[in-house]
Amino acid sequence: MTALLVVVLFAILLLGVLVAGLLRSHAEILKTLHDMGHGDIPTTARIELKTRDGVAEPRPNATPAADIVGTTPAGTSMKVGIVNTDHSTLLAFLSTGCITCRNFWEAFADPDLALPGRDTRLVIVTKGLEQESESQLRKFTPTHVPTVASNDAWDRYEVPVSPYFILVDGPSGTTLGEGAAGSWRQVSSLLEQAVADAGLATSRRRRAAGADREERADEKLAAAGIHPGHPSLYPDEGVEAPPGEDDT
Repeated sequence: MTALLVVVLFAILLLGVLVAGLLRSHAEILKTLHDMGHGDIPTTARIELKTRDGVAEPRPNATPAADIVGTTPAGTSMKVGIVNTDHSTLLAFLSTGCITCRNFWEAFADPDLALPGRDTRLVIVTKGLEQESESQLRKFTPTHVPTVASNDAWDRYEVPVSPYFILVDGPSGTTLGEGAAGSWRQVSSLLEQAVADAGLATSRRRRAAGADREERADEKLAAAGIHPGHPSLYPDEGVEAPPGEDDT
């Protein structure tokens, strides 16, 4: 009995030594982390999500379209109509100090450049002349593309970065597509898809509106007692109602 008691006491003593060792090791680990600057990590730490470097964040909301008012690269006043027009307008927000923008300055120098959508007009919008290099602006500006220097336009459209592109439908004043990229091919592909999607949506709305009009017309005719096969639907002499239909 005495021997068993001795064994139990020895086991308890051994466990105590092990626990003390573990606690000491844990304390040393926490101290090391604290010295390295990783201590006191809050459980509610905020995680920031960012897009890949070089990709601009899109605008939070599409702002109402507005005409562009500013000056030409030569300093004369200029206004370009964007809303209430019979064509779409591709607004290209560029800058002379933006390295990526130079890809687009070169692309827009081509007078035969294909634009997204039908009857689309290209307009280049830069910051005000006081924020641009006038010599570079005159060098880069294509002679066949309207170019407006306007801080007001950048503010109105809430442009997040340059280069940035917004395609506006003139008759409705709505934004068909927008975005940023590093080459004209990428922008063109992006906006062509937006134009296609907008076209499909418009076709669906037109078909739905046509079906609604047809249904309302049928309801009015039925209320007046005019049903399929009624003589009033075949006013020309010699024209008979389709076989099998009641003409009474």
